[in-house]
Amino acid sequence: MSAIDNLPPLREVIAAHGLSARKSLGQNFLLDLNLTARIARVAGDLTGADVLEVGPGPGGLTRGLLAEGARRVVAVEKDARCLPALAEIAAAYPGRLEVLNADALEVDWAAHLTPPVKVVANLPYNVGTELLVRWLTPPAWPPLWTSLTLMFQREVAERIVAQPGSKAYGRLAILSQWRTEAKIALSLPPEAFTPPPKVRSAVVHLTALPAPRFPADPDVLSRVVAAAFNQRRKMLRASLKGVAPDIEERLRAAGIKPTDRAEQVPLEGFCALAREVAKG
Repeated sequence: MSAIDNLPPLREVIAAHGLSARKSLGQNFLLDLNLTARIARVAGDLTGADVLEVGPGPGGLTRGLLAEGARRVVAVEKDARCLPALAEIAAAYPGRLEVLNADALEVDWAAHLTPPVKVVANLPYNVGTELLVRWLTPPAWPPLWTSLTLMFQREVAERIVAQPGSKAYGRLAILSQWRTEAKIALSLPPEAFTPPPKVRSAVVHLTALPAPRFPADPDVLSRVVAAAFNQRRKMLRASLKGVAPDIEERLRAAGIKPTDRAEQVPLEGFCALAREVAKG
């Protein structure tokens, strides 16, 4: 019996089902159930929410979410080897766990969830950043989800909360901070995982804002930011020359020096530039 429920400890579950983390799937299993429950608590009160989890593996975080009172958990797992272990959890929590054996980049997870929705996941390393960008750039805002509680490599987490002037500041920081309140909530050492990754990990909590901090067209902002940070060592007048023929005039109209580099420009400046570019 584990510390949080009546199911076996995760090491026993993994041994019973012959599971091992696969590098090709970006898997690192988190086995400390007290720690998974702690991660679940970072997401706040779960009792009235549906929770989307991506990459549950043998179900350590899944059990934490259910033990912390999540109304329902929809877990998207690509690795069919993990399904029997997840089925045991579903049986222990009748009607509260739905497992989708699918690729998280392809599944229509929204069709399985009822608002309010929170996303809580120990994301597979190989798809984590792409999933975050998708969640931050839905067709409409506010999004279906109210918060994202996500585990990343520490380096990625620092890019999400980075401030202008730092080496970590870039596209992820702007997309995250434009529409959410983002903070690093927990830091985890490699030995918390099986197998231990070569880097530290961190849990980032992002709360959706009712509206973006500054007005801007999402597509234009994404295009401007991608171009600006693609050649971050260059001055903006050079890295953005393909965005508009009169980019120097538009930079000045947005209150940005054409000789500045991307990491010098705050979020408000990029939003102002996106509005200038959108004028055509």
